[in-house]
Amino acid sequence: MRHCRRDRVYTLSTQCPVCGEPTGSAHPPRFSPEDRYGRFRRMVR
Repeated sequence: MRHCRRDRVYTLSTQCPVCGEPTGSAHPPRFSPEDRYGRFRRMVR
């Protein structure tokens, strides 16, 4: 399942059928307590 953030459309293709933008994964990444770069990823937000 993939998701277009611009149009908020769910699809199975790698391109949005509405706007043609690339789609991303609809699911968040898995959590791992041993994640070495999690601190940096949270700082970017």
